[in-house]
Amino acid sequence: MRAPHALAVAVVAGLVLTVSGSAQPPGSGTFDRTIRTHAETLWERGRSIFRYDTFGDEAFWGGALKLHQAIAGEALGGIGPGVSPATALAVGLKVDIDALPSHTVEAIRSGRLRVDLDDPAVTLALLDANAVVGVKGFRGADGRLASVGIQCSLCHSTVDDSFAPGVGHRLDGWPNRDLNVGAIVALAPDLSVVADLLDTDQATVRTVLRSWGPGKFDAQLFLDGKAFRPDGRSAATLIPAAFGLAGVNLTTYTGWGGVSHWNAFVANLEMHGRGTFLDARLNDPLRFPVAARAGFGNVRNDPDLITSKLPALQFYQLSIPAPVPSHGSYDLALAEQGKALFAGAARCASCHVPPIYTEPGWNMHTAAEIGIDDFQAGRAPDRRYRTTPLAGLHARQKGGFYHDGRFADLRAVVDHYDRTFTLNLGEPQKRALVEFLRSL
Repeated sequence: MRAPHALAVAVVAGLVLTVSGSAQPPGSGTFDRTIRTHAETLWERGRSIFRYDTFGDEAFWGGALKLHQAIAGEALGGIGPGVSPATALAVGLKVDIDALPSHTVEAIRSGRLRVDLDDPAVTLALLDANAVVGVKGFRGADGRLASVGIQCSLCHSTVDDSFAPGVGHRLDGWPNRDLNVGAIVALAPDLSVVADLLDTDQATVRTVLRSWGPGKFDAQLFLDGKAFRPDGRSAATLIPAAFGLAGVNLTTYTGWGGVSHWNAFVANLEMHGRGTFLDARLNDPLRFPVAARAGFGNVRNDPDLITSKLPALQFYQLSIPAPVPSHGSYDLALAEQGKALFAGAARCASCHVPPIYTEPGWNMHTAAEIGIDDFQAGRAPDRRYRTTPLAGLHARQKGGFYHDGRFADLRAVVDHYDRTFTLNLGEPQKRALVEFLRSL
């Protein structure tokens, strides 16, 4: 007599053969196909949202701040000199070469078409083509630029410079460490809404914005109003990567929440789109006086242009892998030595657990545990720093490392932990460890 479990397997196999005439390969069931179709749909929609959706924030950037007027310039119905392509590239804006007609690209490449990079009209043409990464222009009935909005890709995408510096194919998820967000926003003719929010004047707002510098943004400014650190330096932090986040729990420098929380936070409170956002932690008038006064802990808009897009946006972001460093960009043999040190004597893997290179689970530490000050941690609810996932470090080395770029390079990071944890690493060990980090 057959064993019970063997009989059950035979019965199930017989049912499958009876229904279909042959055994079914894994993943071919009806619901499996539903899942696959759903995943493909989410990915496509999420990519479109990430690259092109403004969530209605043009009501803020154009309607309130009138940033479009500064972009157009007086000659094209705005104010001032306007923003030429040369100026746009200088402040870190990027151009998506794939958004331009192929014949135009070829004509420019061959020299048959010359483009005046000092003409703001060319910038408007690029906006019309949706070629300025992360920025969308809106024309009015009179044909003039009537508003402008921003997209997730403004900060969290760059280009590969394959056509020219700042012009190339999109690299979604890569932080744009060239982007001078503060300088761009400071161009806006009317910053009164920001000044009112922060209970200050527009001149002070412009001073704060210009203090950020390339590759930095202060997401907490609209929460606590702290524009500068106690030592007088800007409180802005480096624009983080949006790649390699699959399997990572808390996804911001100070652990505010996961991917979807931060997407909702940024879309509503930083991009100033129109949606719904709930976080009762922001109701604390002592820790978050600006947010509490503005009611940022309970934001509701009708229509809601954000919430329905969060699932697809999250799915797309989690699908973006960390980029792999190019062959020959690091010493392979030395990196292998560093890998052993990473897991052994250097003790890096105790927090940066391979292959996600952060802690599975609650990936948070106090400032004392990692040997730094607690200023930025103190601006977040948990008063801790997240263990940053390390994959793709080569794609975010510009501007330095740690949340504020305090360490200029990977060697400085290794030296810091060598001192903090009294590792007593020798010079050859430090070089090997740096080479392994470069290989991730």
